[in-house]
Amino acid sequence: MRAAHGWVPRAVWLRAALVVWLPALGALPADARPDPPARSYYVYVCAESEDEVALVRYGPRGLEVVRRVAVGRYPAETEGPHGIAVDPDGRHWYVSIAHGTPFGSVHKYATGSDAWVGDVTLGMYPATLDIAPATRLLYAANFDLHGPMAASSVSAVEIDTMEEIARVETGVMPHGSRLSRDGMRHYSVTMMDGELVELDALGFEVNRRLPLGDGVQPTWVTAPARDGVVYVTGNNVASVFEVDLDAWRIRRTFRTGAGPYNLAVTPDGSTLVATYKSGDAVGFWDLATGVERARVSTTRTIPHGVVVTPDGAYAFVSVEGVGDDPGTVEVYNIPTAERLGAVDIGKQASGIAFWTVRDE
Repeated sequence: MRAAHGWVPRAVWLRAALVVWLPALGALPADARPDPPARSYYVYVCAESEDEVALVRYGPRGLEVVRRVAVGRYPAETEGPHGIAVDPDGRHWYVSIAHGTPFGSVHKYATGSDAWVGDVTLGMYPATLDIAPATRLLYAANFDLHGPMAASSVSAVEIDTMEEIARVETGVMPHGSRLSRDGMRHYSVTMMDGELVELDALGFEVNRRLPLGDGVQPTWVTAPARDGVVYVTGNNVASVFEVDLDAWRIRRTFRTGAGPYNLAVTPDGSTLVATYKSGDAVGFWDLATGVERARVSTTRTIPHGVVVTPDGAYAFVSVEGVGDDPGTVEVYNIPTAERLGAVDIGKQASGIAFWTVRDE
């Protein structure tokens, strides 16, 4: 096994190998599994080919779908909800409707009641969303899958009025919209230009661009961690890049499973969770050592999104499935990398966002 910086000592390799392969041998006996949590964790998950968003709960009764919410404007068409975010105060959630005619849109709903509140038309195929708590601005990457490949943009939306206030050209097929903690900087990738892009999130202009390597096609970037790094997927080269934001360079490269697609980092910065879209697996990386301590096969094919709970205990993963398969939401115990449950939602599960945790 190879770490990000070189070969791993034999003792570390053996310990990591046990963790990596044991989960693939089957589920643990029921009496050996952790008890369900005393509190309930809620996530919203898109079903892209069903025009639905599912509210999913993991709590004392296990993993379950609370309800499904129909989204979009045209009941007779598949409009493709793709990206989703919950605002900082937890009162609303926002979903990008990707397959617009010709443009996409972002729709606002009230949490709890899931009542529609408003919407705004953006660019072609708005995908990933993020919201800055300090400014209450939502940033959407307009991925643009329509027609010849051309430079597209990131939109900034004022969420109280649902008005687009800026649109910044970033490159071909932008994706992975994420913000710094203070809301001053925005990070995205351009899939077909192979760049990490930093925006001035208030000046609405590009600050810096970082080429990731010849032919690299990035699909995701994490929000900046406390130690000033972001993690970027090299989807087509089976790699994740650790980027030092101060030095503006790649500091480490992790060789991963096939098709790393989405990433999430635990709040303490100790673990990176990666979905391997082409490898039908989820990877758990120890960021101190740069070693993948576990890789677990998903219950269905094409894992998509991942979100980590604020306490760092659990990772929720969306799995698209293929054909007539439903989409699936899985929940993992992060310290042990054990899958604790899986539940079906609508077809092509994609964007996923954490909402809240409650004592129930």
